Amino acid sequence: MSTAEQFSDTSGRILVLAGGLCGAAGVALSAAAAHLGGAFVGTAASFLLMHAPVFLAAGLLGTNRILRIGSLVLLVGLLLFCGDLLARDFIGSRLFPLSAPIGGTLLIAGWLVIAASALVRARS
Repeated sequence: MSTAEQFSDTSGRILVLAGGLCGAAGVALSAAAAHLGGAFVGTAASFLLMHAPVFLAAGLLGTNRILRIGSLVLLVGLLLFCGDLLARDFIGSRLFPLSAPIGGTLLIAGWLVIAASALVRARS
């Protein structure tokens, strides 16, 4: 198996795993927001739920490396953004200074890379 095939297989598995975990966490956090409140829990739940299908699709159907890289950038951004929001509600402090804005910027960048992946021809 070539290095490119190994990257594709590993990143695909990571993205499917991330999709499942984001979906489960989004549902659990939606319930927590409904029962416990919290200023940021509902926002984090919504972001997790709206991105879960993207990770599943990219992991299962990812046709090119750029799509998978964009999806991984999106995943890092989601972890930083939601992690910071949840840290604020559950532990009363941020992950680190600017973690939410960095995460948000990575989310935007990830979506742009995913869009750019449509401009790349798949290898036959």
